[in-house]
Amino acid sequence: MLVRDAMSTVVLTIGPAHTLRQAAALMSARRVGAAVVLDPDAGGIGILTERDILNSVGLGQNPDTELAAAHTTTEVVFAAPSWTLEEAAQAMAHGGFRHLVVMDRGETAGIVSVRDIIRCWAPARQQVALLH
Repeated sequence: MLVRDAMSTVVLTIGPAHTLRQAAALMSARRVGAAVVLDPDAGGIGILTERDILNSVGLGQNPDTELAAAHTTTEVVFAAPSWTLEEAAQAMAHGGFRHLVVMDRGETAGIVSVRDIIRCWAPARQQVALLH
């Protein structure tokens, strides 16, 4: 199975000036664990995850004044829609993260998460178990 089969094509995009509370509210409303941060002044695409927000709040920072720009990961590992789910899982395990931004011809095509991969793999595993 390929990344294109598992990824979400509805991508939450925010700007670097969003507060962490605004980002959290948007992520919660859309039921996603990450947002793509578009910052043309900083040169491109970053990602803000629920863990980034949690770490900030855990440090006692104010989510109403902390900006996404200060908590965005800019060293993003991108996946291609043609990657296998195994390749995506290896990249996640190697990098220690749970989301990959999927790029196709220089454009954001989607996001694939560990949850997406598990959702795709679980039915296949169940079929194998039933055969044994």
